[in-house]
Amino acid sequence: MHPKLFEIPFIHLTVPSYGLMMVVGFLMAVWVIRRLSRDITPDPQFITNAALYSLIAGVVGARLFFVVHYFYKFKGDLLSVFAIWRGGVELLGGVLLAIAVIFFYLWYHKLPIRRYLDILAIGLMLALVFGRIGCFLNGDCFGKPTSFPWAVRFPYHHPILTHSPAYHSQAHPNLDRNRHHPQLKLPADFFGYLGADGQWYPDLKPYDQLTSEQKQMVDKGAYRCLPVHPTQLYLSAAGAILALILYLFWRRGQKARYSANPRKFLTKPGCTFGLMFILYGTTRFFIEFVRDDNPFEIDALTISQIISVLLIILGVALMIVFEKTKPEKTAATAKKPTQER
Repeated sequence: MHPKLFEIPFIHLTVPSYGLMMVVGFLMAVWVIRRLSRDITPDPQFITNAALYSLIAGVVGARLFFVVHYFYKFKGDLLSVFAIWRGGVELLGGVLLAIAVIFFYLWYHKLPIRRYLDILAIGLMLALVFGRIGCFLNGDCFGKPTSFPWAVRFPYHHPILTHSPAYHSQAHPNLDRNRHHPQLKLPADFFGYLGADGQWYPDLKPYDQLTSEQKQMVDKGAYRCLPVHPTQLYLSAAGAILALILYLFWRRGQKARYSANPRKFLTKPGCTFGLMFILYGTTRFFIEFVRDDNPFEIDALTISQIISVLLIILGVALMIVFEKTKPEKTAATAKKPTQER
C-alpha cells in the first residue's frame, strides 16, 4: 500500500498514488477516444474539451457520492467534505456524473451523441483500469478475508488515515454489514490513546504509540492484517477485459455500417454504450460479494449492487431503443468549440 508514491525534491510536495492513477487513466482514455473518433469530428479539440469537463465532473461526482453515502462521517466538520486528499471517493458516482456532463456537452455542440458515447464507453473502461490500481495503492475498496493464494495483507499504519481501512475494519465490529464481532481480535492494550489535541480516544492506537513488541505483532506476528481479496485489482482487470470486449463490439458495428448488411443485429450507434452498462453492472454486482467495505442497504445488498441492477436495466433499455433508432449523421460540419477561458 503506497498512498503517497514519492515526494518532489526541494518543494516537498508528495504525489498521491490515487490522484496520479486517475490522471494516467484520464490521459489514456483521451488518447483512445481521440483516435477512435477521427472519422466523427473534424476537430479533436471537441474531444479534449469534453474530456476535461468529464475529469472535473468525475472528481466532483466521486466525492459527492461518497459524502452523501457516508454523510454521518462529516457531521460537525462540514469543511472536511472538501478534504479529498484524505481519501473518500466512489468511482461509480464519478462515472455517472461524468457521463451526464459529456452528454450535455455533445448535445450543446450538436455532435452525434450516440457515436461519441460508444467510443466513450471504451475510454471509461480503460480509465477504470488505472483508477482501481490507485484504489489498491491507497488501500480503499478492500475485500473480505480469504485464504486464496493471491490474497494481500494491508499494513496497520496508513500515512494519511492513521490506520489502513482494511485493518481498522477487521479490528472492529461492523453492524452496517451485520458483523457483530471483530474479525481480528486484538488485546485491549491496542486501544485507547491520548491525541495531539489532549483528548482521549478509545480507537486503535496510532502506530507510533505502539510498543516495539506490539509493532512486531502487527507487522509480522499474530496480529497482522488478515489476507483479503484484492478486489481493487479484480475491478482493474475487469476494466481491461470490458474495454477489449466493447472495442470488438464497436468494431463489429463499424464494419457492419460499411458492409452489404448495414442492418446487422445490435450494430446501431449507441449499442456499445448500452452494453457498457450491462457488462459493468454485472461485473460490479458480483465483485461486491467479496468486498468488505460498503454497508448493506437492503438485506445483504450494498448500494453499489442496487445501482448495478439499475445500470443493467438501463443498458438493456438503451440497446433496445438505439437498435430501433435511425443512425445519426456525422459532425463533419459541426461548429468549432468555443475558446476556453
